[in-house]
Amino acid sequence: MLKKSILIAATGLLFLFSYLVAQDNPLGWKITKTRLDNGMNIVVLEDHSTPSVAYQIWYHVGSKNERPGITGISHMVEHMMFKGTDTIGPEEHARIVQARGGTSNAFTHFDMTAYHEVLGAQDLEIAAQLEADRMANLALDSAELASEKEVVAEERRTVIDNSPFGPLLEQLLNLTYIAHPYHWHVIGYMSDIQNYTHHKLRDYWNTYYKPNNATAVIVGDVDPDEAIEIVEKYYADIPPGPDNPYRPVTEEPEQLGERRAKVNKVAQLPGVFIGYKVVEAGHPDVYPLRVMGKILFQGESSRAYKRLVDEEQLCLYAGGDMFEFEDPGLFYLIAVMKSPDKSTEEAEGILYEEIEKLKTEPVPQEILQKALNQIEAEKWYQLESNENKAYAIGWFETIRGDYSLMFDELDNYLAVTADDIMRVAGEYFDETNRTVVTLVPKTSGATPNIGF
Repeated sequence: MLKKSILIAATGLLFLFSYLVAQDNPLGWKITKTRLDNGMNIVVLEDHSTPSVAYQIWYHVGSKNERPGITGISHMVEHMMFKGTDTIGPEEHARIVQARGGTSNAFTHFDMTAYHEVLGAQDLEIAAQLEADRMANLALDSAELASEKEVVAEERRTVIDNSPFGPLLEQLLNLTYIAHPYHWHVIGYMSDIQNYTHHKLRDYWNTYYKPNNATAVIVGDVDPDEAIEIVEKYYADIPPGPDNPYRPVTEEPEQLGERRAKVNKVAQLPGVFIGYKVVEAGHPDVYPLRVMGKILFQGESSRAYKRLVDEEQLCLYAGGDMFEFEDPGLFYLIAVMKSPDKSTEEAEGILYEEIEKLKTEPVPQEILQKALNQIEAEKWYQLESNENKAYAIGWFETIRGDYSLMFDELDNYLAVTADDIMRVAGEYFDETNRTVVTLVPKTSGATPNIGF
């Protein structure tokens, strides 16, 4: 149980220390954080700007924790979390939330999984109770599992197997990560999806979806003491999972040469995905790398986009950014050709030319400043809603181990210089560190689809 509140009088002032500690931060956010005896973290941001609350449960588990034979099982557990518990039926969780005018959803990533609700502030206890119920009492009914396996299999067909560009991302991951479990897509392989069993899911859920591997994030029109009391009420008696659940320790070996693959797929347009292994979340080079992505691809005046789409009229779409993973991530470049007769080789050449310029020519200050302004605007926009604030807190608490690191993010970006861009371009964007996957259309009968 949580420690009882302790009242301390000092110099005529009365301070309430209870079980939570208010955190100072540059934004002036009223944040409190505590931990239950079973290991569950709780972070509360008191914000009375709207009469609503965002409630999120972040589990430190994703496709990275899987292994061959159960790839995609984190995503499958996400689906089954909506299929009933020992106390409520399938889809009842969502119906209860919707009946109160709220929303609920979830997502699975390579490194984490999050479940979230947005409700009126008066309904915080409902969200907490519902999430605690599926943390403690997930049914994993065999009939529901059989049905949901078909749903997930169809999702894989839509996202990857029958998508012109879905296989390119999967192949890019497969080739880039030879040893590390980022090797597979979050959705998993079809043969594994078809062979999930009740035992496999129950074992995985018992290992990772427990309080000592979870963080509750509450943002909105709440009193922190009351919010934490609600969480304690529903979660304190849930037993923790294993002390040290499996986390991969395999480091990806150094890549010693360019890797290439061709995907022959029914598609209307050719395309190319290019990847470079880079650094993990929290590494100082994340910031110049992401600024570099803005310079190359953000907006119609960005360097690579402008050349490929506007000037050369080669591409229908060009983009790129960094996958910011908990372990060393991936900087990707995408070019989708404008017509079947356009050359992916020519598009590749232009992308490499623009990267070489970044290695040898300092980015003019006005271009760098434009990219920094874009990032600053995005960062502020991402903190406008309770839900987005909760997402930021949950991501930093789960992936970086401390939500307060988020308050340094903007300063870290704004400190990036032209020399930093030149340095990271030279360090990571080498041919020997490059993986290239090209889409070669088999026919022209498919509808263009650049989603992945």
